[in-house]
Amino acid sequence: MQLTDTHCHLADPALLGSLPQVLAAARAAGVYRFIVPATQRGDFADVAALSAPPSVYIAFGIHPWFADAATEADFACLEQQLAQHPQALAGEIGLDYGGAQTQEERLWQVEVFERQLVLAQRLRRPVIVHNLKATAAVVQSVKRCRFTQGGIAHAFSGSLEEARALTGCGFKIGIGSLLLNPAARKARRAVAELPLEDIVLETDSPFMLKNAVNTPANVREIAAVTAQLRGIAPEEVAVQTERNVHALLEKVGGF
Repeated sequence: MQLTDTHCHLADPALLGSLPQVLAAARAAGVYRFIVPATQRGDFADVAALSAPPSVYIAFGIHPWFADAATEADFACLEQQLAQHPQALAGEIGLDYGGAQTQEERLWQVEVFERQLVLAQRLRRPVIVHNLKATAAVVQSVKRCRFTQGGIAHAFSGSLEEARALTGCGFKIGIGSLLLNPAARKARRAVAELPLEDIVLETDSPFMLKNAVNTPANVREIAAVTAQLRGIAPEEVAVQTERNVHALLEKVGGF
């Protein structure tokens, strides 16, 4: 069984210092491909250094948590990195309405997100979207920018209806470590009922686990829970989600 972790922050200090061991453990679990996103300009060099298609793909973007500090120099650097790495995706970008932001702060998040969508559309790159309590706004931005390159709606935690809204915009739904929590009823229902053709797997390593460092090896467990919820074999989940990843990465000349 071969799997891809479509969202892992391998350049994070929690993983970078032991990266050979992290990757060896992942491969022992059947996880042989990784997509590594940046979150701000300060990450770009470390993420770029990890690029090693077809096993490690990278992405460059400005995460909504850092939107308030984004400068013209950041946008220029982002465009430069994407131009220099033709197999890179754009990400991690998006909207995060989980905090107590002011309306002005949310509008600035939208501005930063949409500038990156426009850039990704021009360069024909899929995007990795961070979306927390902002599905309607994400969909609105995608439509307003006429973005058609698709990508991944990462770390999905919403309802089946929200998932369908995102797949309607061309996104695969990134199913991650939240699925391991039996209390995540909305996400589990979505995973059980969505077409398997709309799903990819991820960990968001090193995050998402309480009192533990998450690693890409856990994709295998996420695949197993996905299979259990759908009443199918884990191998069937692996085969179809890999097809989904292939379709995504072919857009940047992967494989």
